[in-house]
Amino acid sequence: MREANMITETRNESEDYKLTVEVPETAHAVSTDSWLQAGFVLTTGVNSVFVLGYSGTIMVPLGWIGGIVGLMLATVLSLNANMLVAKLHEHGGKRHIRYRDLAAQIYGRRAYTITWAMQYVNLFMINIGFLILGGSALKACFAVFNYDHTMKLPYCIAITGFACALFAISTPHLSALRVWLGCSTVLGLIYIIVACVLAAKDGINAPPRDYGIHGKSSSRIFTTIGACANLVFAFNTGMLPEIQATVREPAVKNMLKALYFQFTVGVVPMLAITFIGYWAYGAETPTYLLNSVSGPLWIKASANISAFLQSIICLHIFASPTYEYLDTKFGIRGSALKLNNLSFRIAARGGYLVISTLVSALLPFLGDFESLTGALSTFPLTFILANHMYIVAKKNKLSLLQKLWHWFNVVIFTIMSVAATIAALRLIVLDSKQYHVFADL
Repeated sequence: MREANMITETRNESEDYKLTVEVPETAHAVSTDSWLQAGFVLTTGVNSVFVLGYSGTIMVPLGWIGGIVGLMLATVLSLNANMLVAKLHEHGGKRHIRYRDLAAQIYGRRAYTITWAMQYVNLFMINIGFLILGGSALKACFAVFNYDHTMKLPYCIAITGFACALFAISTPHLSALRVWLGCSTVLGLIYIIVACVLAAKDGINAPPRDYGIHGKSSSRIFTTIGACANLVFAFNTGMLPEIQATVREPAVKNMLKALYFQFTVGVVPMLAITFIGYWAYGAETPTYLLNSVSGPLWIKASANISAFLQSIICLHIFASPTYEYLDTKFGIRGSALKLNNLSFRIAARGGYLVISTLVSALLPFLGDFESLTGALSTFPLTFILANHMYIVAKKNKLSLLQKLWHWFNVVIFTIMSVAATIAALRLIVLDSKQYHVFADL
């Protein structure tokens, strides 16, 4: 009898929730996934193929002390900022399943366009990074078997783009990933474990390494700022409301569980490979760790293939807000296999990935794109907007000390965003002079 009452109460709570919280119109699934699935989506982003570059793009410019302190601070501050966004998901009695919807609810209609533009830039740049890294992984695999002289990086990026298009066409929305998230976890563990073990073996057998921070004072300032942008980029998606949209009710409580999972269990593999890679190679650590490790050819090849395949799944996650916008705008509903829906996905998603692939092959400067993405959009979306939106939405419920804390975050991260943008653009200009378009890096 008691169990029956509990079931009835739970059902009533769910019905009350549906009556009081409005869910906006969308062509994609809403409120279908558990908090654990959302946690794995977030963890997949943190432990994506980008982790193979953090030893070189974060630790080398910052060194041991700066790198460790920076990563710990970025973890805590990123968790706090993401929690703020998650708590605003139902602000005003409506589920804000898109970041731009949340901004429009708090600031007004003009903020909708500005936020969408920033988020689109953020996701587009991240997808470029996945295409470059997927192409780099494929090229490294060919290099293992001495075919790198025929398979240049632009060709490998084109193959990656084609594979991403096939996956995007066959996977209609974010909730449909399900089994692919398990595959992504396995693939991620393969290249992370292989890189950690082989790098550790190299480190044990190597002579003492140089862990100094090199370069002129002026260049070191810019590389340090760029590394700070990479720190922010490492932990944040810039699409938390879109991921939270897939979570079952109660959406805020379940999303907080997913975030706790991401920032505890989820960050361990990323931190391990970042520290081990830098320990093994020091200041000579490359921006793609698997290029430096030594070991059996088949093991290195399997790690690179895993990185290539995982980049395809991750790109789909970060492209999903764009796909959702297109599907909703053009009324793509019903079975994913309907001829009309299939044709639309081929045209829209295929076209988006053709443009992304072309840009990736034109300017394959991975570290620069990480820095620019962090500066232009991850800083504003994750820290500046999150804190300011929370001030505006909760202004009557916050103490003076809380308001001062959030304003402090807004000011500091605004300054960092401007500085990081200048540093990233400088790096891109320098690399553009050093490398030609469609460079084989």
